[in-house]
Amino acid sequence: MKETKIVKDDSGKKLLISRSFDAPADKVWKAWTEAELLDKWWAPKPYHTETKVMNFKVGGMRLYAMVSPEGNKDWCKTQYTAIDAGVSFKSEDGFCDEEGNMNPDFPLMYWSNRFNGTGNTTTVNIELSFDSAEDLEKIVGMGFKEGFAMAISNLDELLA
Repeated sequence: MKETKIVKDDSGKKLLISRSFDAPADKVWKAWTEAELLDKWWAPKPYHTETKVMNFKVGGMRLYAMVSPEGNKDWCKTQYTAIDAGVSFKSEDGFCDEEGNMNPDFPLMYWSNRFNGTGNTTTVNIELSFDSAEDLEKIVGMGFKEGFAMAISNLDELLA
């Protein structure tokens, strides 16, 4: 089992995340950028996600719900801000309502994802930035590290 490395940088406002997968880069890229694949791995079990809107382009968005085993939905929105197809993408992500109106009680997360493939191995490096150290701590306190590591393990299963 591969390890998901998540470390806080010296500024206290960024998490640096690295994970390798036994799959070619194009397959890993699709798993991160296509709604039907994202919905199969993005949430830690026993949760799952349901995408309402997905438009993977600069200025586009993904509006999705994290669905609990009881059927409760927590909505999130990802706004895509930069895309270098097959290589990297950047986005802003946060909690919202079912219509995509952002919830100001939760911090925004700024994702920068880079995909490096060699043969049948792909490493995804993520720089997850926050507006403040307090914002980072709030997300970490909600169980982000554990939940994201569990979701990434789901991606291993999907890619196998």
